[in-house]
Amino acid sequence: MNPSEQIDQLIAGLTDWRGQTLASLRKAILAADPGIVEEWKWMGSPVWSRDGMIAVANAHKGKVKVTFTNGASLPDPDQLFNAGLGGNKWRAIDLAEGDKIDVRALKTLVRAAIAFNQGKSGTRAPAPARAKVTVKDGA
Repeated sequence: MNPSEQIDQLIAGLTDWRGQTLASLRKAILAADPGIVEEWKWMGSPVWSRDGMIAVANAHKGKVKVTFTNGASLPDPDQLFNAGLGGNKWRAIDLAEGDKIDVRALKTLVRAAIAFNQGKSGTRAPAPARAKVTVKDGA
């Protein structure tokens, strides 16, 4: 079973509000950039990556948590992060039953995480090739 199928299965197994919340988070994250890849790590956690890990999500008893790997380095003008604020790397968004997801703000945060990953890993698209100029002796 591939990672996307495993995430589908996880969501289907969460028959309460947590499954709906996780499905909504997933949809918004994937809509932020077509290059995002879904992964399945740590024996049961959905992970989204592009040029490095973006975020991991987990359904807990009373919340759904989405943790951004480099959240402490990301701008958060909409103040989505509400957990893990004291750490120096990770930041999280905890969602309880009835909480609404600000899809626009979440997509902005995901795009910032991608830009961060690309900046630190040097994986930005290469600059267009320049024409070679050959200088001949005596010219």
